[in-house]
Amino acid sequence: MTQTDNDSGPVRTGPPETFDTIAGLRRHLDDHRARGAQIGFVPTMGYLHDGHASLMRAAASDNDVVVASVFVNPLQFGANEDLSSYPRDLARDTQVAAANGVTVLFAPTVEEMYPNGAVLTSVSVAELSTRWDGAARPTHFAGMATVVAKLFNIAGRCHAYFGEKDYQQLMIIKRMVADLSIPVTVVGCPIVREADGLAMSSRNIHLSPPEREAATVLRRALDEAQRLIADGERSPAIIDRAMGAIVANEPRAELDYAATIDASTLAPAETADHDSHLIIAARVGATRLIDNAAGTVSGHRPQPMGTP
Repeated sequence: MTQTDNDSGPVRTGPPETFDTIAGLRRHLDDHRARGAQIGFVPTMGYLHDGHASLMRAAASDNDVVVASVFVNPLQFGANEDLSSYPRDLARDTQVAAANGVTVLFAPTVEEMYPNGAVLTSVSVAELSTRWDGAARPTHFAGMATVVAKLFNIAGRCHAYFGEKDYQQLMIIKRMVADLSIPVTVVGCPIVREADGLAMSSRNIHLSPPEREAATVLRRALDEAQRLIADGERSPAIIDRAMGAIVANEPRAELDYAATIDASTLAPAETADHDSHLIIAARVGATRLIDNAAGTVSGHRPQPMGTP
């Protein structure tokens, strides 16, 4: 149940209504839309943190009904990746969702989402998916795009909120929505960081205390790249080497990539300017972390894309 406060948006008066079936959620949201409600949607893989909470609050400020999904999607994990160890705590997630404006929670099983077992249909966004994280995790983005397309089909017309920490993912989802005319408006929201600059991630829980301290090297590398650009450096090669050198000086971190890219196409940038973006990935201990930042200190933020 919610009540409406014209000054502050929806106000929680109880826990979110939880659905574990596609048909039940679809009926519920269709009923809300039939009464004129605007739906906000926050897809997640659970183990919610303040970054997820910020997406939920943004959705609550913009919409009448906020639905969050909690589903650890097996299609996004490669053969040697951490599906079995990915953190899960639905009771805790329900509390976080309730405290941040979520009115509806969708928590399906794998069998509900993929009732036929093997998934024969796959969504792939060419070019945007093959570089960077796509090169390191070849099946990841097809699995991500497939489940997001399915979730969008289940949720229907809505505004969907994604964090900019997963910058490549955000750009892929925006392009998928535009190319397939999916009736969803995709909204990118700012990265939420710890006090020392580390981007919040569900995987941070796997870091030991020394690794947690070492993980801040990603943010430090991005800071150095932004400083170089602010001082007039325009060569992506020089900027990328500077980021790599900072990571190389941290013995607990192993660099995957550090790159200055075109903010829209994700291709390597020809020059560092207001259309460029900085991305970085590294393994700290056994945990793979990613981060990114605008190519200029003033920022280059993706704008909502899709059908309103």
